[in-house]
Amino acid sequence: FRRVLFRSRMPLNPQIHLVSRPKAEPLAENFQMLTLQTPALQDKQVLVKHEFLSLDPYMRGRMNDVKSYTAPQPLNSVMIGGTVGEVVESRHPGFAVGDKVVGMGGWQTYSVVDADTPGVLRKIDTTHVPISHYLGAVGMPGVTAWHGLVRIIEPKAGQTLTVSAASGAVGSAFGALAKARGCRVIGIAGGKDKCDYVTHELGFDACIDYKQHADYLSLSKALKEVCPDGIDGHFENVGGMVLDAVMLRMNPFSSIAVCGMISGYNGVPIPMANPSLILINRMKVQGFIVSEHMEVWPEALQELGALVGTGKLRPRESIAQGLAAAPEAFLGLLKGKNFGKQLDRKSTRLNSSHGYISYAVFC
Repeated sequence: FRRVLFRSRMPLNPQIHLVSRPKAEPLAENFQMLTLQTPALQDKQVLVKHEFLSLDPYMRGRMNDVKSYTAPQPLNSVMIGGTVGEVVESRHPGFAVGDKVVGMGGWQTYSVVDADTPGVLRKIDTTHVPISHYLGAVGMPGVTAWHGLVRIIEPKAGQTLTVSAASGAVGSAFGALAKARGCRVIGIAGGKDKCDYVTHELGFDACIDYKQHADYLSLSKALKEVCPDGIDGHFENVGGMVLDAVMLRMNPFSSIAVCGMISGYNGVPIPMANPSLILINRMKVQGFIVSEHMEVWPEALQELGALVGTGKLRPRESIAQGLAAAPEAFLGLLKGKNFGKQLDRKSTRLNSSHGYISYAVFC
């Protein structure tokens, strides 16, 4: 992507803008890095310096100018994204310098936030939960897993549940939440290392490497071996071959929570092989957008925070270093190159002793 520098007085705010819409697979050229002056604060505003930026699959859909559940990402403006950081200046009585906060600051170093607007900024406690986890296990991905499991699948102890992209931020949280409810949990992930992490560290009962299967029938056969009594509930992040394989193993009156379809985010059609199974098995298949269910966040975050704080959920993170690395890290996320939650970090200081962290530097 192109780098443009506008010389001005401090403080300066590096930003990454979306400057063109991808026709299929996104490219680095779709992004541009600029450095602009941070504006002076008005009353009831706060200035947040970001430490971590969240990179998530949903951002790919926002890059398209098509009808969707929300407006597309505007061109020539800061890319949308969740952020955690610290208040460095405040003109709002509810926020003090030094407060750790989570919000939607986007792909930039600083954000000026109208803190009187409900829901745009939330103070967080990093005493027992590392700050980065508020963008993952104890943030939007974790709440996504909670809502799909608790409100859509509605599991019962002893049932068999499956989840695709099991080693990711949503999948790992889903597994911990489901195990806490006495369920048998089977993951689907790409590669031996990810599957080993899912079973050995996250405590799943089994994990299937979809990369070892050429088609959905082969993958479904592998699922049958580890789910001899069928599947009662499934959480879908991927679609395509994975969903087709799971569909063949679903039990009557089972449920599927549809969170994502990453296999089709670049415009590739993802037809279902056997949609008639929805009727034959009288299945509940429900898609959802977690931001439309803010009422569940307090309960979900309380449980997720307890799981992380007690070590029952040990989320893994892939961290790209420096704002300039965000586009390549995002493109890698869409290809499954991340291991766990994908983040971008402004600084290089390590502040987390919890869980697992891997670093990637993109040049």
